[in-house]
Amino acid sequence: MIEIQTLATGSKGNAYVITDGVTKLLIECGISFKAIQKALNYQTDDIQGCLVSHEHLDHCKGLQSVLKAGITVYTSQGTKDGTGIDHHRIKVIQNKQPFQIGTWIILPFDVQHDVNEPFGFLLQNQGGEKLLFATDTYYIKYKFTGLTHLMIECNYCQSVLDSNVESGRVPVFLKRRVMKSHFSLENVLEFLKANDLSKVQEIWLLHLSDNNSDEQLIRNEVAKLTGKMIYIP
Repeated sequence: MIEIQTLATGSKGNAYVITDGVTKLLIECGISFKAIQKALNYQTDDIQGCLVSHEHLDHCKGLQSVLKAGITVYTSQGTKDGTGIDHHRIKVIQNKQPFQIGTWIILPFDVQHDVNEPFGFLLQNQGGEKLLFATDTYYIKYKFTGLTHLMIECNYCQSVLDSNVESGRVPVFLKRRVMKSHFSLENVLEFLKANDLSKVQEIWLLHLSDNNSDEQLIRNEVAKLTGKMIYIP
């Protein structure tokens, strides 16, 4: 039984904890380990690994303190290079090469973001549940079957972003950057349409922009399309 906990999400920091009841993992460490400890009521001794998708600070700001706490971090060579941190507890993983942490088999896959070598992660436990984690990407080129849990970015709504550009709140260059590095509601809906959602129990929509998203619109559109339980932390 997969349980998901959001410790932080968004441009100020991202950190999530997942467990299948046996193996607890941290995904992203964009906040300090002290903050992670506090959010988990200091129950962190059983964290068996941390997955880091890319080197932007809102996803890896706490990397040094997580390593110092004795937690092994799994990430791409490009992300490791991008952080500038060399540590024996950083394990480099390869695109589309599965590896195992406890009861999880994890498949990293390439996503589209303006960094060195960003990854999404497909995680499967021994009970056959499959969790997809993908953030900071403007689309996902792969299709997945048998998913039971989704944790995906839904950063902005095109209509809200366009309105902010027209009003001068968002400069045009920033609009271009957002559209080439983050998942829009519209692209999330297309991704959901393209994938097998028959076994999906929960959809977690992550990393909403403070300025360029409409949470109620996002919730309504995804719920209307999928008929699934929607969480927006």
